[in-house]
Order: sequence, then C-alpha cells, then structure tokens
Amino acid sequence: MRGTAWVATLLVLSAAGLAAQEFHPPPVKQAAGRGTRIGLFGFSVRSGPDVSHGSQLVLGAGLDGGDLFSRRVRLRPSVEIGVFNGPNTYVTSLEALYRFTPDDEPGVPYAGGGLSIAGHDGCGADAACPALWVNVVVGVELRYRSTFNWLFEYHAMDAFRRHRFYFGLTTRRGN
Repeated sequence: MRGTAWVATLLVLSAAGLAAQEFHPPPVKQAAGRGTRIGLFGFSVRSGPDVSHGSQLVLGAGLDGGDLFSRRVRLRPSVEIGVFNGPNTYVTSLEALYRFTPDDEPGVPYAGGGLSIAGHDGCGADAACPALWVNVVVGVELRYRSTFNWLFEYHAMDAFRRHRFYFGLTTRRGN
C-alpha cells in the first residue's frame, strides 16, 4: 500500500511538470501597414469650381476603397456632376492616392492619379462621348473632429485640359 502511494505521488508530480512544458505559439497577425485591404473604410463629399470650359460648379462624392500594398496608398472611386454654365457633366473616377503622412497627423497631404469616364447631357449625339480621361490629384486633409477631416483638393483632369478645385469633408478612418 505504501509503494502504491509513492507511485501515485510521483505520477501526480510528473504530470504537473509535463503540463508546464506545453507550448503555446504566439498569435499570428499581419504586419502593420502592409498588404492590400479592400473595403469601405470611409467616404467624402466635396464641391468646387471647374475653372476651365465654362466654369461649372462641381458636386462630388468619393469612397475610401481600401489600401493598395500599404496603408499610405489608398484606392478611391468617386462620382461628380457639374452644373450651371452649359450642359451638365458627369464623371466617374478611380484613383490611387499616396498619403505622405500617417492618418493620425493634424494635416495629411496626398497626391495621386487615376482614370475617369466623362460624359455630358446629350452624350448620345456626340461621337467623342463618353471620354476616357487621365487625372492627377493633389490635396490635403486637415483635422476637423475625431471622425471628420476638412478636404482641400486640386484635380487636373483630361490630361491637364480641365482644372477643378474642391472643398469638402471626409470621414477619418478608424484603424
């Protein structure tokens, strides 16, 4: 009986020691700021003048469509309508923007480019409509509130044949 108690005691102590040897690997997570993430991370509304070809008022909206390769390169689809001074114009764009500073800075300058499909009222009667435009974008976001930024932006559209200036609000991404 006494031998059995010793064996039981040795088994209990050795089991406790073996449990301490169990390996728990660290959790796997994606490297910060790397990789492509596509989704709806925010939106913006903006307006301003098209200072070329009739000086229209342009109203637009854009989406923060995700990160391309890093958190600093953003995908932004957008739509715009130009009103007053001639036929209404319609533009839909897909742009990639490089943000020069992280999102938590008070000011975030950015630059980029993309492609647009542009049309206007009476587009069906115009052989050159719709048109494919190449765009260049330069802008800055300035902190307004914890969830919104002011947006100031210049668009050189149609390979620098059209020039638009925008002022608006954009949501701050909650990373």
